[in-house]
Amino acid sequence: MTNMNTSRDFPKITTHVLQEMKLKGEKIAMLTGYDYSMARLLDEAGIDVILVGDSASNVMAGNVTTLPITLDQMIYHASSVMRAVKRALVVVDLPFGSYQGNSKEALHSAIRIMKESGANAVKLEGGKEIAESIDRILSAGIPVLGHLGLTPQSINKFGTYVVRAKDKKEADKLRDDAKFLEEAGCFGIVLEKIPAKLAAEVTQSVKIPTIGIGAGHNVDGQVLVLHDMLGINQEFSPRFLRRYHNLHDEIINAFLSYIHDVKSVEFPSDKEQY
Repeated sequence: MTNMNTSRDFPKITTHVLQEMKLKGEKIAMLTGYDYSMARLLDEAGIDVILVGDSASNVMAGNVTTLPITLDQMIYHASSVMRAVKRALVVVDLPFGSYQGNSKEALHSAIRIMKESGANAVKLEGGKEIAESIDRILSAGIPVLGHLGLTPQSINKFGTYVVRAKDKKEADKLRDDAKFLEEAGCFGIVLEKIPAKLAAEVTQSVKIPTIGIGAGHNVDGQVLVLHDMLGINQEFSPRFLRRYHNLHDEIINAFLSYIHDVKSVEFPSDKEQY
């Protein structure tokens, strides 16, 4: 189905607008974006939030995990996205090593992202263990989106990408961390790959929006990785992923047609030359 709406038909999304959406029961639509061309299409379609995710490490650079991507690379991707966006709220992941264990470095990293890319907010993985970093960043007036549950930057600690917080101890910690993030001043929380029942409880217990990825439908919004939902990537098929297109096959077929036309001298035609 074609959506004829353009970004000018929608109000500019801010953290305050997201809060109003939660109060009204209007779901928040969020997708990742890493470059100008895709961000332009996302914004034109009317997406509420674009996450410049450290998943760029995987889908743009071909790394196995999110860990290798640098702050400079995140700023590059964020800057590219910001040049395209007029309506959506743009949130940028602080990459691994740019905030854990050093709150001064966390503030420096967040300031660089905001100043050099013009982004609207940053996202950090973790709860009370990164309290100092969150506090410093918020004290500078930089909006923070929290992230609980499966936290990919901690993959070496977990050793697996299985569903998190299935046992009582971890679930209780997640509930406590969610309340902490709200009280600390975060404007929202991403809940990744946790039981749907727990995600619903957390969503009801906090006044700030929750964005789920593999966390059921009783949250305030959803996020997926762009290349996964478009079917560009075929290797990654978790239960929570819905593919809205199969661009992998469409793009391959376009390439095959081009190769054929070039080799058979069908391209360029007489009309396609000067």
